[in-house]
Amino acid sequence: MNDIKTERHFYLPHIGQRIVKTSIAVFITLLVYYLRGYRGAEMPAEAAITAIICMQPYVRDTRDFAVNRFIGTLIGAAWGLAFLLLMLIFPAIGDNLLLVYLRMAIGVMLTLYTCVLVHRPDTSAQAAIVFICVVIAFPEIEAPLQQALERFTGVLLGTCTSIAVNVFRLPRDKERGYVYFVKIADLVPDRFSHLPAAARFRLNYLYDDGAKICLMSEHAPAFFTLTMSQTMLSVPFIVMGGAAIYDANENSYLKAETLDPWEAARLREHLDALGLGYFIYTVHNNKICIFHQGKMHEQERKIYERMKRSPYRSYLEGEIYQANEIVYLKIIDETDKIVVLEKKLESFLAGRKLRMVVRPQQSAPGVSGLYIYADTATFPQAEARLMEILRRKDPALKPREVFLRTPYRSEHDAMVLLHRLGNLYEPLKILRLFPRLKEKLERDE
Repeated sequence: MNDIKTERHFYLPHIGQRIVKTSIAVFITLLVYYLRGYRGAEMPAEAAITAIICMQPYVRDTRDFAVNRFIGTLIGAAWGLAFLLLMLIFPAIGDNLLLVYLRMAIGVMLTLYTCVLVHRPDTSAQAAIVFICVVIAFPEIEAPLQQALERFTGVLLGTCTSIAVNVFRLPRDKERGYVYFVKIADLVPDRFSHLPAAARFRLNYLYDDGAKICLMSEHAPAFFTLTMSQTMLSVPFIVMGGAAIYDANENSYLKAETLDPWEAARLREHLDALGLGYFIYTVHNNKICIFHQGKMHEQERKIYERMKRSPYRSYLEGEIYQANEIVYLKIIDETDKIVVLEKKLESFLAGRKLRMVVRPQQSAPGVSGLYIYADTATFPQAEARLMEILRRKDPALKPREVFLRTPYRSEHDAMVLLHRLGNLYEPLKILRLFPRLKEKLERDE
């Protein structure tokens, strides 16, 4: 048996906008204090820390987080000031540091409880941190009001800087007149894998902003429940290798390219004569119903036992419901046997309205599936059919494919693809002045 060597690829992670924006916010914050004359140990850290914490993936999240942080800072600073004034008015109670620390703990409790009273429990941790920052230097604090005000001002500066940097963007156009077609195989290694968190954030941002992105898969819609979970789809997607268009929001098939009933009957007769077992995939009442015909050999049974446990697929016994509901037939076997079978079926399929595709089964190494579709069930034709549907509402829509130039190898590829998609959807406005440059960049993308 030959050893199989796996080629490993090393990629530096993509430097995202959040990383860059956070660094800029910290620099601006520190620059403000530098211009005010602060140096070295005197440079307050609260403002920079606040800028880091407040920077969120989405602008709306930054605003919400910033409001909570501001309220928490105000509560913490107020209780901190009250603590210091108490120590100043009654200096005798500050002689024993253990009792002072006990009072600080009570101050933390009062701070947390105040956040609950004003119905802002999410701000409690921030308020407690600010309270400790204000009082921790006691008894070295000579000006309590100045100490509390400095802490409050620092946090406010970091908050405002973070919001300003996150909101600021170079002027961009919105290419809303396009439908962007993206293959799932360019975003995840297989249908059993989740979309990486960073890629999901980026994809959801584009969806939320109004980008029309159609995802395309070789598999049935069940893949969506795992691979694309928590993704805010806004456009129906193309499934089963181009054989169907599925609207996940309505949980319905807008279109299914089924096999001609006469062609399907002749095909099944031929497969039965060869003594082959096969699966029949049908769309019945907006559900995928899968039937098995013939004897099930070992390789089929292994995959069948695994797949039938899914709550998103219906494996049924007996004959199909209606002859005009067959989307495709699938034969599973060892890869070398499938290659031989493909050759055998070529002459039978010649001149018929059918097409074959062979795909390795990711859940079973060394095993492949031979899929037989209607000859009209392809990704390009599905794209055209979806465009017809979408143009009923917006006749000016145009299609645009976004794809990887090499097979998917790592999460890095998914981010490269979505970065390219983002640049196509939101080109810089300045590129209007250089149409040739814009055209070249779009080609390069």
